[in-house]
Amino acid sequence: MRKEEKTRRTYERIMSAAIAEFGVKSYDSASLTTLCNENQISKGLIYHNFKNKDELYLKCVEECFEKMTEYLKNSEYKAESIQESLHNLFQARQQFFKENPYYCNIFFNTVLQPPKHLYSRIHVLRQKYDDFNINCFRELLQQIHLRDGITIDAAMEYFMVFLEMFNGYFQSKSGETEDIHALIEDHEVNLSKILDIMLYGVAKEI
Repeated sequence: MRKEEKTRRTYERIMSAAIAEFGVKSYDSASLTTLCNENQISKGLIYHNFKNKDELYLKCVEECFEKMTEYLKNSEYKAESIQESLHNLFQARQQFFKENPYYCNIFFNTVLQPPKHLYSRIHVLRQKYDDFNINCFRELLQQIHLRDGITIDAAMEYFMVFLEMFNGYFQSKSGETEDIHALIEDHEVNLSKILDIMLYGVAKEI
């Protein structure tokens, strides 16, 4: 086997093991020792390919957002009404999580329980995903008549404020419970509701 092929396979093996480890645990509870023991990978190989736990975790986060963004881009969510389009987009997001439970856990841990020392780097890694959502919402807003005095730019600003407040609320709740799966379910149910509330606030009629 050529050296390049062996190196690639080793990297992919480490990433697969890391996705599984961070895909069922939080950043804090995930362990490189456990990862190595359960996958017969030496720590020497880990540190040959990644500087430390932070770098390995961030690579998993990056892969998660890249795969999710690509999946949503390829989903046929656009419909005749903005409500139906948002519903379809939301369903595509749920389907992605169903098909990729490890990415689901990684995604929500970055949203609800991000390691504070990596917050700014995670924000950079999710930029393409955020840009996709912003562009989708801006495009969908063009389908409706906005209330007098409200521009698309103003509506987008409201949208971002809503999301920041919404995610901030659930981040505060994450410290009150150890059941991340119940928190994720609560987050998703209420996210759909908050988008409806936001739409009724800016639209002249729906």
